[in-house]
Amino acid sequence: MISQGADHLDTLLDQGFTLGGIHITIGSILAGVLLFFAFLLATMALKRLLHRYGERNQHVNKSSLYTIERLLHYLLLVVGLLWALGVTGIPIAKMTVFAGALGVGLGFGLQAIFNNFVSGVILLFDRSLKVGDFVELASGVHGHVREIRIRATLITTNDEIDILVPNSEFVTGRVVNWTLREVARRQKIPFRVPYGTDKELVKKAALEAAAAVPFTLTMEGSRQPLVWLTGFGESSLDFSLVVWLNAEATRRVGRVLAAYNWALHTALEQHGIEIPLPQRDVNVRSWVDRTPALAADARRPAGSADRLDHDAAPHVQRDVAASPVRADSPSPQNPDAAR
Repeated sequence: MISQGADHLDTLLDQGFTLGGIHITIGSILAGVLLFFAFLLATMALKRLLHRYGERNQHVNKSSLYTIERLLHYLLLVVGLLWALGVTGIPIAKMTVFAGALGVGLGFGLQAIFNNFVSGVILLFDRSLKVGDFVELASGVHGHVREIRIRATLITTNDEIDILVPNSEFVTGRVVNWTLREVARRQKIPFRVPYGTDKELVKKAALEAAAAVPFTLTMEGSRQPLVWLTGFGESSLDFSLVVWLNAEATRRVGRVLAAYNWALHTALEQHGIEIPLPQRDVNVRSWVDRTPALAADARRPAGSADRLDHDAAPHVQRDVAASPVRADSPSPQNPDAAR
């Protein structure tokens, strides 16, 4: 029974078809699929080993370890695919037709996918963007780089929102990497005080506010906080508190600004400095000239104004009575003069 079952299985596996002069059997297809699946398992095991190595050795650069893991992953997949094709019975030398079809597909429908894949490989080798960096794109998206995948890069914002950004956008677009060269960065926090306020007192209050915020890198040396008088507004003196931020603050844009604004408001209140409100001076010049006319209109009886404005007969009679009689004009009482 066992030998008969083995014979039937061999017969089934030997069945196949011929494509372009290449005989492909069911057994060769299964062998190729199993081989490629084995390479997939190998890449997953390698990924786990590298993660454990990174957790046990904290001094190892996580971004470098991630780059090695992704490159080995792509390499094993390519080797496994070529080996699986060879086991299936498809020689690599006869893949010219498939390569031509792939080229046509890249030219039409797969161009964007291939562009993103190449851009991802460039990012891994270029090292201008690494896992763990805090970036800001031209579209306004900002957050931490979690993964650089085949098609897109995974970015997680401070609100724990995952955003997939195509890899080509990092290569062709403008990207601000806050942690590329140095973790610390400088930030300016603007504020205003009323005219007449002592500038030295304003400086003292602003420096006390900087010292009270834990995001300040240092209070001494070349990176100590500074207070700049940046302008003269319509109703205020414009200042800026310039501080260097530590590594924690670099990734907390909104929280940092809120913390310094809170500390500045508290310090200014403690020193009796108010936040100025917009002020406007209104000069009314025509009110004095129109006061007598307005008073006369107020004393006029109700309805008289309408009669004077809309009844033209009194005005005509007054003009006729006041006009002098011309000497050469004929009088209606003297008919001879009219002739």
